[in-house]
Amino acid sequence: MNSKATICDHLERYLKNNRMTIHRFSEISGVNSGTLSGTLKGLRPIGLNQLDRITAGMGLPEGHLYELYIHEYLIDANLDWRRLRPFLYRCAELGHVSYMETAVRYVADHLSYVPMLFELAEQLYSEGKLEACIPLYRCVAESEKLQHSERLALSQYRLFSIGLSNDQSNNLTLATQFELFVQRLDEPYQFDALNDLINVYASLRRWDKVKEFADQLQIKAFIQYEAKKTLREVETKTKKKIVFYALYSYLALAEVSYQHGNYEETLQYVSKYADYSWIKDPTEEEKIVILQFQDWSEGNNYYFRLLSGETELIQDYLKYISDRKKEVFPALCAIVTAANRYNINIDSVLDEYQSYLVYEEQSSRLGKMSKQYTNDQYGILLAGLGTYYLRNNDYDRGVGYIRKGMEFAIENMNKDGLLDCLGLFEDLQHYATGRGAKPSAEQLIEKIQRLYSPHVKA
Repeated sequence: MNSKATICDHLERYLKNNRMTIHRFSEISGVNSGTLSGTLKGLRPIGLNQLDRITAGMGLPEGHLYELYIHEYLIDANLDWRRLRPFLYRCAELGHVSYMETAVRYVADHLSYVPMLFELAEQLYSEGKLEACIPLYRCVAESEKLQHSERLALSQYRLFSIGLSNDQSNNLTLATQFELFVQRLDEPYQFDALNDLINVYASLRRWDKVKEFADQLQIKAFIQYEAKKTLREVETKTKKKIVFYALYSYLALAEVSYQHGNYEETLQYVSKYADYSWIKDPTEEEKIVILQFQDWSEGNNYYFRLLSGETELIQDYLKYISDRKKEVFPALCAIVTAANRYNINIDSVLDEYQSYLVYEEQSSRLGKMSKQYTNDQYGILLAGLGTYYLRNNDYDRGVGYIRKGMEFAIENMNKDGLLDCLGLFEDLQHYATGRGAKPSAEQLIEKIQRLYSPHVKA
């Protein structure tokens, strides 16, 4: 597109090349001929709706002339929210985020527009137009001068939650940047924000951070539950009931205790999120939360006891998951880890649950589980399966799972997952292949390089 040409230049050229009158183009585009004539003479500005009709009439893609519109009617002209807002919203509808970024870049210096940009961002967020929100929230975050303002903190929270992905290095950056703002949020948002930070840091295996935010969540949840006067008001803005956050803090702290080797404390926490005696006259929604945490408590009781060495519980654990399909994945993670730790044969278990050894997002009666945490657990499972089969002299299957684990870790930029697999290489030289050869770590690394390097043929 010629940057010096105007929208009117494009229209005049189209009419001339197609030997078309204004009246005829008016019939095609649906724009009044008088309006078209006044526009071409420079007497009338072009409205966004008229621009869309003119663009369609010329047979051009939607938004094709938006870059020119930005400079002619938004930036170079007197900036007017009555023009800017419809333009930003239309770009959001069409998915033209780059045009939004361009327009918003010029608005950053106009601080009077910050509240209006924030309101539009919140509207788009509520409508599920998440990518379109990003440039608006970013502009608010960069322009907001009151460092303790609710707008600033909520914009940072939105940028954090929208930006989470399978890329663990990106998630670490987002979490590190956002945690500075969590205490500045309006209280109802703090519950979900703390919950999200717990999940992200758990997926990154940053157990010190998980404990820090789980402790905060627990304190806030119990204080709020006791504050009956404001409880309902807070719960209108939180994603879940306050009792969920209280019980979830215990669940997170149980995992922290296990990772630190405090098995007795782990089981104490597990029993705490099964105890709902403190919940007075639970509502139907609260009863659903209670039931889910009781299920998790029962399952995790098997989970942690098995991992701590009570291997005789495997059959009871398998019986428990036989009619609880959503508990199969964490159970398999525990059983494989225990098999490697305590030298148990679980061939029959793996054969029976082979169909569950593929990646699948996890959910419960309370909704979807953290995708980031599920990803990390699946990576651990793949490395564990590789270890198990190698220790049982099934080299081909073992290396196959290690390769899958590396591929999954690379896809998700999961450094810990990659190290889990790389850490197995030194041990692999002790296991024979089906052909009797013992591969060295160097040989395996060379094979992996051939697999992943675009410049080396496998």
